[in-house]
Amino acid sequence: MTTPVGLSAPSAVARPRRALSRARRHPALLAGIVLTSAIVLAALIGPLASPYGPNDGDLYHVFAGPSWSHLLGTDDLGRDELTRLLYAARNDLRIGFIAILFPFTFGTAIGTLAGYHGGRLDAVVTHVIDVVIAFPFYVLVIALVFVVGPGARGIFIAFAVADWVVYARAVRAATLVVREADYVAAARAGGVGDTALLVRHVLPNTISQAFVYAANDVVLVIVAVVTLGYLGLGLQDPTPDWGSMIDAGQQVVTTHWQYATIPGLAAALTGLGLSLLGDGLADLWRPE
Repeated sequence: MTTPVGLSAPSAVARPRRALSRARRHPALLAGIVLTSAIVLAALIGPLASPYGPNDGDLYHVFAGPSWSHLLGTDDLGRDELTRLLYAARNDLRIGFIAILFPFTFGTAIGTLAGYHGGRLDAVVTHVIDVVIAFPFYVLVIALVFVVGPGARGIFIAFAVADWVVYARAVRAATLVVREADYVAAARAGGVGDTALLVRHVLPNTISQAFVYAANDVVLVIVAVVTLGYLGLGLQDPTPDWGSMIDAGQQVVTTHWQYATIPGLAAALTGLGLSLLGDGLADLWRPE
């Protein structure tokens, strides 16, 4: 159904065009895209270019300093630090992006339904959101991983339980506004069913809230993955992980400071790039 003349329904075609023209006016977004793209490319291509495997050790060259053969040196088992750093980037980014898929999908769907239909469904969803948000986020994630078990599986389950509520709350609030818009009322009066109305008119105008939060949520997930790895609850050795590399490096930080510092800098730069990307998207999609 097309929107009647005189009603200002947002255009799905015009929006990307406006977004491209406005993107050039947001340096934070451009900086986030450049930095995040560089890190993702390094994580994808770097391991393929390395002559070493992530677990190839040489016990005759443990804690070797930087050289042409090992640009960042080797660890306590003679494994190439740069290679493990790049594989850790791939592992942590993969877990970070996969871990937000269920919270993003389920939270967006349940938030849209609750905000649109209201009533008992909205009351139940709101109550559950309030209960989950009452717990400190990282404490809840660490507790869930401890119960489920360390590793990627535990991380995915923990975020599936703890993270969907933020998406649901943001999308529900946006849906409460959109459902009262004139173009939604016109579509409803024209006989458009609830399912078609949600898919064609409501969700396209509320899902941007979920996308903006997702860009920042990846930062929270990666920080949690690094923290869990540092605590021994994340990816288990010998799988490369920034958190476990920081933990191993702190044991020799007074003599080999780079083993803990460089993985920490990599995690910090990743968080900075994704934060800039999220802030830039929020500015980009904010109404003029």
